Amino acid sequence: MHDNIVQTSTWSTPLAPAISGVLPAARRLSVAPMLDWTDRHCRYFLRLLTRHALLYTEMVTTGALLYGKGDYLAFNEDEHPLALQLGGSEPAALAQCALMAEQRGYNEINFNVGCPSDRVQNGQFGACLMAERQRVAECIDAMRTAVSIPVTVKTRIGIDNQDSYEFLSEFIQTVAERGGCDTFIIHARKAWLSGLSPKENREIPPLDYPRVYQLKRDFPALTLVINGGIKSLDEALVHLEQVDGVMIGREAYQNPGVLAQADSRIFGGVDPFGQMSGVVLAMLPYIERELAQGTYLGHITRHMLGLFQGIPGARQWRRHLSENAHKPGADIKVVEQALAKVSGRALTADLTN
Repeated sequence: MHDNIVQTSTWSTPLAPAISGVLPAARRLSVAPMLDWTDRHCRYFLRLLTRHALLYTEMVTTGALLYGKGDYLAFNEDEHPLALQLGGSEPAALAQCALMAEQRGYNEINFNVGCPSDRVQNGQFGACLMAERQRVAECIDAMRTAVSIPVTVKTRIGIDNQDSYEFLSEFIQTVAERGGCDTFIIHARKAWLSGLSPKENREIPPLDYPRVYQLKRDFPALTLVINGGIKSLDEALVHLEQVDGVMIGREAYQNPGVLAQADSRIFGGVDPFGQMSGVVLAMLPYIERELAQGTYLGHITRHMLGLFQGIPGARQWRRHLSENAHKPGADIKVVEQALAKVSGRALTADLTN
């Protein structure tokens, strides 16, 4: 399929920073792996907004990588720093897939021990693995033996009625000591493995940020990244007083402008764009290249719908893209027409406001 071709950017100004020594700093802010959302087009778009935050793929299962027909590891070189999230529960299969990812150029392997969906549970991976900490340790150890890039874990603070602090700390200790994992991303909600949908599991179980803070105090040598319900850089900075990193999920997708000041406020650097229009214009060469390879316009623009959230013309922008990007023959003109529907003042709006 044309849509799976890896395309190295020919844009004259490389986006990706040098990777050596970057990854630990990049974990100060990351964008969560989100199924059906953080595909390669989404990640390229988000990379325009922040050159330093760590980006994650959607979860890819070992079965898909080992037996599937698609190229599930495809990415654009400008997406770095980039982590692959793996789903599975067999150490040998995970090790093989981790090696495949390292050979393709990924900067980190992240092991999914947090997804609560029935489909994931039926495959014996995701959040249900919290109840099998020794198995998780074995999986991490196998991947760490196979690759030289970091192997990390994304998990919850508990599952079902196994939600005590002791349960969580024993899980962390076992995976750290026996598996060798030194970086954990903690979604500060527990997961109900039955009775709640994945969407409800992201909203109904209460957030418990102090529990994650306590983990950092009890395991100071570990890198701990907090995730769940974080909607602004102001909130991220508050969390960074307690933990090593912050992962933003749905807010970064639905309101990508939240990342516009990340490079200056979180990383002490320079933000890539000073005006909203610059982000869209920087996407145009990428879109043109992808269209030439057979990618449908809507597969790209669906990730851009929330860019102008809260700005005059945002509704017209979303509507025009939603109604026209999936039409046969839709091309770059659809994006240009959508941009023209946003008010002139909004197009030149300072992203620092």
